[in-house]
Amino acid sequence: MKFKLLLSIFFVGFSWLAQAQKNHVKEANEKYREERYSEAAEKCAFAYTKIVRKGAGAMKLKGDMAYKTGECYRQTENPKLAVEWYEKAILLKFQEVEPLVYLYNADMYLMMRNLKKAKENYELYKALVPTDSRGEIGIKSCEKQDDFVASKTRHIVTNEDKLNSKGIDMAPMFGDRKNSQMVYSVSKSDKGGIDPRSGENYMDLWVAELDKKGNWMAPKPIVGEEINTEDNEGTVCFDGRGKKMFFTRCPSVKKQNLGCDIWVSDLSGKSWGKPTKLILKNNDSISVGHPCVSADGRFLIFASDMAGGFGGRDLWYTTYDRRSDSWATPINMGAGINTPGNELFPTFAENGDLFYATDGLLGLGGLDIYRATKVGDENKWENPKNLGMPINSEYNDYAIVEHTPRTGYFTSERKSKTEFKADIWKYELPPNLFDLAVVVGEVGNKSKRIGGVKVTVENSEGQKWEGTTAEDGRVFWDKKTDGSRFIGEDDTYTIKLGSLKGYKDHTKAEKITTSGLNYGQSFVVDMVMVPERTFRLPEVRYPLAEWTLLVDSTINSKDSLNYVYQLLEDFPDMILELNSHTDSRGSGNLNRVLSDNRAKECYRYLVEEKGIDPRRIVPIGRGEDKPAEIEVGGKTITLTEAYINQFKKSNPTEFERLHQLNRRTDARVISMDFDPETAAPAPEKYKKFLPVPKN
Repeated sequence: MKFKLLLSIFFVGFSWLAQAQKNHVKEANEKYREERYSEAAEKCAFAYTKIVRKGAGAMKLKGDMAYKTGECYRQTENPKLAVEWYEKAILLKFQEVEPLVYLYNADMYLMMRNLKKAKENYELYKALVPTDSRGEIGIKSCEKQDDFVASKTRHIVTNEDKLNSKGIDMAPMFGDRKNSQMVYSVSKSDKGGIDPRSGENYMDLWVAELDKKGNWMAPKPIVGEEINTEDNEGTVCFDGRGKKMFFTRCPSVKKQNLGCDIWVSDLSGKSWGKPTKLILKNNDSISVGHPCVSADGRFLIFASDMAGGFGGRDLWYTTYDRRSDSWATPINMGAGINTPGNELFPTFAENGDLFYATDGLLGLGGLDIYRATKVGDENKWENPKNLGMPINSEYNDYAIVEHTPRTGYFTSERKSKTEFKADIWKYELPPNLFDLAVVVGEVGNKSKRIGGVKVTVENSEGQKWEGTTAEDGRVFWDKKTDGSRFIGEDDTYTIKLGSLKGYKDHTKAEKITTSGLNYGQSFVVDMVMVPERTFRLPEVRYPLAEWTLLVDSTINSKDSLNYVYQLLEDFPDMILELNSHTDSRGSGNLNRVLSDNRAKECYRYLVEEKGIDPRRIVPIGRGEDKPAEIEVGGKTITLTEAYINQFKKSNPTEFERLHQLNRRTDARVISMDFDPETAAPAPEKYKKFLPVPKN
């Protein structure tokens, strides 16, 4: 009798526990199905703890609750807790029921910068669902993180404190032609109630204006009839005149899974009129939102989970027909834009390109902002590119809008001060910094630098400034006294040298340009002045007692003469005297003929092989009459035969070296006013080689 009573009590208790468990699971599933994720997270976690029975069915149910708890935390932007619950589901082998647990777990690990665990989970997902490209994309994203860091752009991003509240602030958009009014979505505690989906206050549209100094004034709720309601009002856009506003509204009704809609309102004076809902879907549970409208107000891109997409939420477009006063059936933007992931928050760049956020392409983590290039005049975009760091981060980044060619705003959920939440951030591309150094040297003597040369720089608008080279031949410009730069962006600069005693007037200008450069640069411009005196040229050698240009393992005399060729090319108005010399060995008559023929061989090479105008070169043989000069112990020594002979026995190597210094070719600038129209013909004798005397 007692046994039957105890057995009866056990089954009653067991039945009560089973029913309670069933009720907890039912309530959790209802909240989850209605996408009330903030409330569902607690319910699913509680139901998980109440499932105590063993067996395959109970373990599957427990895994389901763990997975849904993780999903709730993922949807409410809490990756750490999401990972904890996904891992519980994986331990219960729930991946055999829903492989997505691996994918979403990997996504959360990527956001948390645990690349090893992220890659492991992406690989496990790819193995289970090889047809889903998200697994492979995730693996590549993990492998490319170092590349994102290495290619970080120069943008500076800062939290826009004057616009952000303690709640969520997101999706900035300019509402006027001057870009002086920013409209965005704000969760404010004074609206009342908590959104069961996000766990935050409900969203309203607010507006902030720039003051005369370019600072944002305190934001206020947008003025209009039934614009802000008890529902969530989110992403917004305007036509080109700022007279028509499109925005997202997401209702929250208990026990109903209602999707978002796009509403439109017209400006009447300084207030927005009562909005009307665009009919873009055929089922209340479908969401359409994140509007992005063309300047004429007739082409609308939006995000939706309607059937016929590539997975997640896709970008769609529709066109307005004025005659029927209706919007056409939406068309998916295709595989060039959409992926199996989510595509959200489209906006237009100033040049017509399309910005949008996606988690379905290579990225740093979460949603990344991409820019797709507009194709001609068509409503078509292609080749999306990740904006990279620092605009994108490992957290969700989205809803970007350009303000000026160098600045703009976007939404990011990266850490701000002490917490992670959606805030408005500003990006700014600092100007490229350029500076200019001009170094003035001497033709024929690379080591010599010339001080005291006036250097004039002029930009494309005719603005000029001057400087004078220091003793090291250098003059430098970076910042002006007011902090601005001498060398600016997208400009061209002409550099000229002034006159200096002892040097020919320098008529050739140099140019630099910063046009098309997307990076800073230090320009160093080497310029040369031509001395009025004779200057030595690179060494040209000849076989003993011959005038053929020597080319062997020790020297290429033609290469040496190419220096002369380049000099004449650089200074097209130059007329140059080429002087060939010999050492003192051999008869004076022989040396005069030998040097004359050697000078003519240089002339022949430059005229016949290199194409220099023969009227610009005067070849002269100087024989042994003008020995070279060298510096020894601070004194100038002339390399006479007597001076060189003192080394003949004591230092034969030095003896030969000094003779070689006398066997040289040097040059003197005759003039810098060559005119091909008026110059006289070159003498025929320059082409004729003299016979070598017998003694």
